[in-house]
Parts: sequence; C-alpha cells; structure tokens
Amino acid sequence: MDDRTVFTSRQEIEIAISAARQLGMRIGFVPTMGALHEGHLALVQRAMQECEFVILSIFVNPSQFNNSKDLEHYPRMLDKDMNKLKDFRNLIVFAPTVDEVYPPNDQFPGVYLEGLDTVLEGEFRPGHFHGVVHVVFNLFQIVNPDFAYFGLKDFQQVAIIQHMVRLLKLKIVIVPCPTLREKSGLAMSSRNLRLSDEEKVDALIIFKTLKLMIEKANHLSPKEVSEDAKVFFNSSKLKLEYLEIVDPQSLQKLTNNWVNGAVCCIAAFCGDVRLIDNMTVKS
Repeated sequence: MDDRTVFTSRQEIEIAISAARQLGMRIGFVPTMGALHEGHLALVQRAMQECEFVILSIFVNPSQFNNSKDLEHYPRMLDKDMNKLKDFRNLIVFAPTVDEVYPPNDQFPGVYLEGLDTVLEGEFRPGHFHGVVHVVFNLFQIVNPDFAYFGLKDFQQVAIIQHMVRLLKLKIVIVPCPTLREKSGLAMSSRNLRLSDEEKVDALIIFKTLKLMIEKANHLSPKEVSEDAKVFFNSSKLKLEYLEIVDPQSLQKLTNNWVNGAVCCIAAFCGDVRLIDNMTVKS
C-alpha cells in the first residue's frame, strides 16, 4: 500500500468510486475510528471476499462522544494503522477531516430511533447514537457502498444502523460480523490499548460473566440470570455500569420469558477505560 491509496477529501474518494462503478464493481465499506486491531482486519477481509472495491474509513467522530476526556484520549495512530493494512491490495483508505464529513450543506435528514437509543449505551451516553447515525449516514452519502461491514461487539450500534437503513430506504446491505476475541476471551477493542497487562486480566471478568449467563440460561429466567451474573461480576475489580438481557430487535429488557436470539450486554469500567461486550444467550 502506498500514499496514493489514502484519500482525505470527498472529491478524491468520489472520483475513485465513480471509476469503480463504471467497471461494474461492487463496493464494500468498513467504517472505523482507527486504532485498528484484528477485528477490523477481519471486517476488511470479509469485505474483500465479497466485493471488488473496498474502502476503509478512519475518522474519530466527535459527535458521538458525550465525554470530552474520552474523545481526547481516544487513540489516533494513522501511520500504525496504515502499516497494519499493508498486506491488503487494492484497498482504499479514506481519512477525512471533520469539515469533509460535516460540510456546511450537510444533508442529514435526522432519524427517529424509536427508543433504540435510550436503553443500554443510550441510557449512559445520551446523544451518542444520534452522533453515530449522523456520521454513518454522511459517510454512506460519500461512499455510496453496496455493502457495509460492522462488528457485532457494538451490537446496539448495528441494530440502530440497520434501523436507519430501513427507515431511510437506503440501498445498502448491512453485514454484521462476529466479535473477534483475544485467546483469553477478551473482546478485541481499540480501547484495550489503554489497559495495562494486569487490567487485561481483570477485564476477563466480562467474558467469564457472559459465559456464565449462557450456562444459567438453560434453567433460569432472564431476571434470575441477570441477578446471579451481577453478584458474580461485582466480586471483581471492575465497576459495572449495566448488565442486561435484551430482545435482539427491540433492545428491551427481558425479565420472565426468553426470546430467540436474546442478547446479554455488559458495560463496565476497568480503571478509567470503559469496555463493552455482548453474547447471544439463547439461539
């Protein structure tokens, strides 16, 4: 990969996309905020298997951070990211400025999220998902992909983006991809770069709790599983923010009865680093 495959302006990327369209290529898109890890690379690999032309964006989106310190500390390492992508041929990297993503004539129509944004992450990060759908819509308008690839570690984000695509009738297929994990079980995340070796061990309580919940789901109600899991989790060094079992469509909390695809979602602080994870409890 060389510098010519890194585009920073909307005009540059649109010219490249137009040329690909004229050749009848399917366009795949992997939006990221950088600090790339193996999970991101797996998304790129999947996109390149299914599309002839693939774009990966690197853009730390200010509008989805409701904590200024979190935005300030979010890792930015374009050179290292580019090095990780060096083995991918014919991959276009789009690293725009804020002004390119949010132009003066911003065409974002707004999206009614029907309560999907007020639970789980939304309860603790007000406005976060409005920032997410805004940036994803604007990037979709620039890239106009056929397929867009998202990791299921951000389960709620995927559900909300799928909702946006349906509501606005966008002709884009959202491809959810499985969460990649370290050998230890820790979900891969850019935020893991901020964890010490000791904290990475402490953070395994998240994975252990999720596995415990899957086991207990065979003979307990969602409410009982959640209560037992919280007791187990709270014996750790991490500070739990939420632990919920939810319907995969509505994201509403389950209490007495299970539904197919029920998902357990966890958010917790390991030191100053906020981590999230999830697993399907009932398939």
